[in-house]
Amino acid sequence: MTYFRLTCVAAAAVLLVACGGSDDPARGALIDPPATLTTLTVAQIDAATASSGLQALSGKAKCDVKVVSLNYATVGAKSGESTNASGVMLVPAGTCTTAAPLVAYAKGTDVQKPRTLANPQDNETFLLAAMYAAQGYAVVATDYLGFAKSGYSYHPYLHADSEATSVVDSVRAARNAASSVGATLSGKVMFTGYSQGGHSSMAAQRAAERDYGTEFNVVAGAHLAGPYNLSGSLRIPDAIAGVQFFVPYLVTSWQKVYGTVYTDVKDVFKAPYSGYIENLLPHPTLNYTTLVTTGTLPSGTPNQARDALFQSAFTTGSQTSTTHPLYLAAKKNDLLGWTPKARVMLCGGVGDPTVPPAVHQSVMKADFDSRGVTNVTSVDVDAAIQATYGPGGKAPTDPNSAAFATYYSNYHGTYEPPFCHAQAKAVFDTVK
Repeated sequence: MTYFRLTCVAAAAVLLVACGGSDDPARGALIDPPATLTTLTVAQIDAATASSGLQALSGKAKCDVKVVSLNYATVGAKSGESTNASGVMLVPAGTCTTAAPLVAYAKGTDVQKPRTLANPQDNETFLLAAMYAAQGYAVVATDYLGFAKSGYSYHPYLHADSEATSVVDSVRAARNAASSVGATLSGKVMFTGYSQGGHSSMAAQRAAERDYGTEFNVVAGAHLAGPYNLSGSLRIPDAIAGVQFFVPYLVTSWQKVYGTVYTDVKDVFKAPYSGYIENLLPHPTLNYTTLVTTGTLPSGTPNQARDALFQSAFTTGSQTSTTHPLYLAAKKNDLLGWTPKARVMLCGGVGDPTVPPAVHQSVMKADFDSRGVTNVTSVDVDAAIQATYGPGGKAPTDPNSAAFATYYSNYHGTYEPPFCHAQAKAVFDTVK
């Protein structure tokens, strides 16, 4: 990619770190000067959190928040690939002048290619601003490979190693940007992420501690509703909510990374989906809703959607065989078996129909426990979700009711995140 082969002279002009002997910029070097998009004031943040009900969890803002766009050098999913990723840095401002710990955040599954978190109107960005940056934490959040300004040709979905490099390099980018955007960083780093981002943030903490222990002072990780046990998730007889998005996304992603998941796309996917599924996600225009309403992906119950999309032999093989190529790819991206040095908190809600804690969070915690790891805690926020959103303070039980459909369709994407972020911040507050 000649676009990224900057000279060291040009690099210096955009705050790049030293190039060394290569004409590729160093990982985390800034491709563009960081751009301050806006500053959210304490009053604006408080008005928004009060009207949405978030303030009960976030508290009132202590700091203005500067929203900064980043575009930085990173690496691809395969060895030797130099590319870029974009993202956002949220800088405590106004009366907040003390050195800030840095929270590195990884976002949840995204199907819209143009979306960037460098957008003050983005709900996920505002949640980060209210929960962390307005409370005195600096935040950096990557858009990942293949999104927004990234020139990478696809998104390596749930590929642990490239998720880790995207997040780790975002920390480097934030450090490179700090002085020019008025940020003073304390040197302490925390990793957190939600859903796909929980997988990404755990992979990033693992990589930071294992490979860059002298570079990063990792003080905690809070990994929220993440799919840590991907091979185990293939064994579930019933499909998860959102199967028509998440499973083809990872099947086609891992095929691009490894080249071993299938030899013919028609062996995996039924027509008409087999004709375009390999290059469908992330999509330039369609979102979760319109992917289904346009018929681009199937609707129905999770099992109906799965069976409309996948060849039954492929589904059965991945559920039952330990040598099935999808199972083998999943094993490479499981996060079981690592030992964190810093404190770790796992969070989720037992009622989550998309990333069931029984399959992921509980298995991850049991794995830590089985190896005598004592610095990991696990939190279930389901009681708070039921009390806040359940009819009469309870989860609805009639699967044919509108209330049931509303509750469980909103559980993972809307209800659960703020409660888990509040738990994450409570952990970070003890080590900041």
